[in-house]
Amino acid sequence: MAEMKKTLGLTGVTVNAMALIAPGAFLWITYQVQAAQTTPGGDSTAMDMWPGIVFALILAFLTAISYSELAKIYPEAGTGSAYYFAEKAFIDKEETRHHKWGRLAKLATGWAAHLFYWVYPGVMVAFMATLLSYIWQAFTGESLALPALIVIACLFSIFVGFIAYRGVSGSTTTSLLINVIQLTALAVFAVIAIIYRTANPEHANFVFSSPADVMLPHNMMNVLFQGTIAILILVGFESCTAFGAEAKNAKRDVPRAVILALVIQGLIAYLFEYFAANFGLSDKLTGTATVDGATKAVSGVDAAGASSAPIGDMIVQMVNGLSGGEGIGFALMIVIAVTVALAILGTTLSAMNTAVRITYAMAQDSEMPQPLGLLHLENATPHVAVWALVVISAIVGSIGCVSVVFLTGITLASNFGTFVLYALTCLWTIIAFAGRHERNSLLHMIIPILGLLANIVMLLTILGLGFIGGGDSQTESMMALIIAGIWLVASVVYVVARNAKTGRKLMEVPSVTS
Repeated sequence: MAEMKKTLGLTGVTVNAMALIAPGAFLWITYQVQAAQTTPGGDSTAMDMWPGIVFALILAFLTAISYSELAKIYPEAGTGSAYYFAEKAFIDKEETRHHKWGRLAKLATGWAAHLFYWVYPGVMVAFMATLLSYIWQAFTGESLALPALIVIACLFSIFVGFIAYRGVSGSTTTSLLINVIQLTALAVFAVIAIIYRTANPEHANFVFSSPADVMLPHNMMNVLFQGTIAILILVGFESCTAFGAEAKNAKRDVPRAVILALVIQGLIAYLFEYFAANFGLSDKLTGTATVDGATKAVSGVDAAGASSAPIGDMIVQMVNGLSGGEGIGFALMIVIAVTVALAILGTTLSAMNTAVRITYAMAQDSEMPQPLGLLHLENATPHVAVWALVVISAIVGSIGCVSVVFLTGITLASNFGTFVLYALTCLWTIIAFAGRHERNSLLHMIIPILGLLANIVMLLTILGLGFIGGGDSQTESMMALIIAGIWLVASVVYVVARNAKTGRKLMEVPSVTS
């Protein structure tokens, strides 16, 4: 019988999480979505991009601590991650009356995890198609048509699926190499942006008047709106908890990796790179946008929101401004675009690896179709789940290729699952440590409560945009809620049908509590 191999040390576990966070990729691929975001009234929220990331980062750290603490007491979680934590939080209680809540808790967690992890790779697939279209346009002056983008999405899904199918060891090596490359490219861009702002060779008018203007919030509601997107660039720290079955020392390394990945790429890399990008953004970044059927010239934030790759445009504009030439900026843009493509590959790969491992755990637990719990005899990977996710990713990615509204919609769908999953994990932390001798009021009560509340605020923000918003914001949020609703109905139907066939109950005391 095939079993997963314990091949990952602290570096391997951390790198797999870092690959999913991928700051070098997300600055490039999400800056447009963040710059284009508007309130229901049509006003831009872009001036609060950096504070929005800070809010999402605080939320992420509160949640990461909860994941880390649960990983310490449940090192045997294997591939189950939060799904396993949810059930154990109840069935480890001495009083058996609590045990009946275990299955309901793990099913709710599994639903949220799949909404997050099974939509997320498709979002990355759409971003890759958009990136390749931008590069194609840079060379030819022509945009790729939607059918071509869909073909790219399908081929990229298959390619990433093949790497995931081959096994986690190869994935870890790939992720480590990609992390080094993208962080180097990130540092190069950030330094260029800061030098450009300081030297101001083109006598530009900058969008933000000072460093403080970049960092301080202008409108708290806009901060929350930005946070609904910003969480996409920070998720991944928790993914290493799904590699417990392949970690050499899960009890020691998994909790450390959760925090370490978020510190390196969330706290250090993201805050630095987004500060630099906004600090250097000026009216010299120009483009065109279609408003009410008419095409007009735009600059600054509006140009960033209208471009499919504003960071690429900024590299060309800034480097050409500093060098006084025309070719250097283009060449550097292409080089960095290639590193971004590699980073998207690493992110998609890490997301797939995490997703199929949680699916594998649920299938092994008879909570999902049994074929999804099969391991490849040679590669020790859940290969059926991998290829199923390849199909889903191709479909979701193709939807995201239609327009920036559709892309934002699938992004919010994944983020909706993220906020539900993170909120539940914070809740399970409070329950799991209640009554334990190692309980710490700060780590196991105050921090998870704050994390729970922060995630609920984000959920309410998405719901609010969907039901009382207007324009594109409402369309994007409703699209996310529809995707979440479809997955919820499918999950409920499967559980009810499975219960009818096996005689299981939703609220039951487990016969085995291992």
